[in-house]
Amino acid sequence: MMKEPHKVMTETAAKLVEAIQQATSQYFRLAILVGAPTSGKTVLLRSLAQQFAYPLLNVNLELSQRLLDLTYAQRSQYVDRLFKDVITAVTGDVVLLDNLEILFDPHLEIEPLRLLQMVSRNRTIVASWSGRFQGGALIYAEPGHPEFVQFKQIEAVVIPVAATASRSGAYSS
Repeated sequence: MMKEPHKVMTETAAKLVEAIQQATSQYFRLAILVGAPTSGKTVLLRSLAQQFAYPLLNVNLELSQRLLDLTYAQRSQYVDRLFKDVITAVTGDVVLLDNLEILFDPHLEIEPLRLLQMVSRNRTIVASWSGRFQGGALIYAEPGHPEFVQFKQIEAVVIPVAATASRSGAYSS
């Protein structure tokens, strides 16, 4: 019997709250919410932000605005620092990050997981990851795609979002 989307979202939300608590004691205070596009990651992050007053950042928007002032060649040189600036610009011990796709742009020449780990040293970061967690590996895109990346040494708390979660389902506390 398949679970209802609302029930799945509630269970995933509870796992996410536990993951945040667990991440606070790790070297990298990083929790990664991983699932396919439209699996409900954004809904979960918005609910969490509202319930706990955590800042929620749209990384694509925030980082792309800062990169616009740079030449194409300069972007890969400054993206690490600019990303760190985006994170330090908000207050709070827990920061939620959504829409990370820009970090996978091959022209930026960065390792997205390493970058997330770097900013998670001094505060807890919860990041949505459009992809999958399979065989202990965190995967973004498909093999052969220019943005394909696979990490086997994750050093983060990973929370998979079930494919049955719906975008319209919100969880209640």
